[in-house]
Amino acid sequence: MIFSELYSIYYNTVAKIIEAAFNPEATEKDLQRCVVEEAFSESILTILPALKSGKWPLLNEDFSPVLIHKPTMPLTNLEKRWLKAISEDPRVKLFGIEFPALDNVEPLFTREDYRVYDQYGDGDPFEDEQYIKHFRLMLSAIRNNRPVRITMVNRHGKEVWIHFFPKGFEYSVKDDKIRIIATGCKFKQFNLGRVVSCDFYNGYGPWREKPQVERRKDLTLLITNERNALERAMLHFAHFEKQAERTDDDKYILRLKYYENDETEIVIRVLSFGPYVKVLEPESFVNLIKERLISQKSCELK
Repeated sequence: MIFSELYSIYYNTVAKIIEAAFNPEATEKDLQRCVVEEAFSESILTILPALKSGKWPLLNEDFSPVLIHKPTMPLTNLEKRWLKAISEDPRVKLFGIEFPALDNVEPLFTREDYRVYDQYGDGDPFEDEQYIKHFRLMLSAIRNNRPVRITMVNRHGKEVWIHFFPKGFEYSVKDDKIRIIATGCKFKQFNLGRVVSCDFYNGYGPWREKPQVERRKDLTLLITNERNALERAMLHFAHFEKQAERTDDDKYILRLKYYENDETEIVIRVLSFGPYVKVLEPESFVNLIKERLISQKSCELK
């Protein structure tokens, strides 16, 4: 079996579809549900159409399987070796996940087999015991929605302490550093490598109240799939919750959910597609597009 750390999800999804198709009462909606549950949100545009058209000759016209037996998806040696290589990455080890079944497996590659260019050399100390301790405390706080108190070194070299709710991690490939996404304080993020000490915050008072959840907004786009616009849009908005559906041979509806703080960035990204992406709703976002275009035309935008 061919293996890809990204596209193997398609193999597993198709296996689920074929398994569901062995049920004589299975409908097209049942097969679509397999795609929604197992694959990427935009995969509904490719997987089932490929099976229905015969491009992937695994289903008959009545959606019954071509195969005689249900497919099985055991891990191949190549997959095990890839997982072994990933498990030895110090960034993965931060999560404290054990892979006992891979103890006797040779890794597909090691850190000595490749070199990353265009990356700063002062990355975070991912194998430092104190760093690992801080990461795991933050991870626990994120999972349990608990506030923390940290002491850190600011950009002026002074130690300061801060209370906040950690909400997630962000890794920069260029900087080779992990940032903590924060809420409940005036700062939006912190470099984990600058943290000197941290612990759960158990204090009392108004600050102890959980901060308001950041408001999310909906955006609906019409994409004309010329100059590879659909694929580019999926890449541009890869980290947003989204749903895509085909409306015509070369037109697609893309529905996005985004946080209000990201709105300016979303406007810029939508404009970058030119005439191949049109905002359908909401009207407020259409007005933001118009305002930015007017500012650009009058050279008021910096």
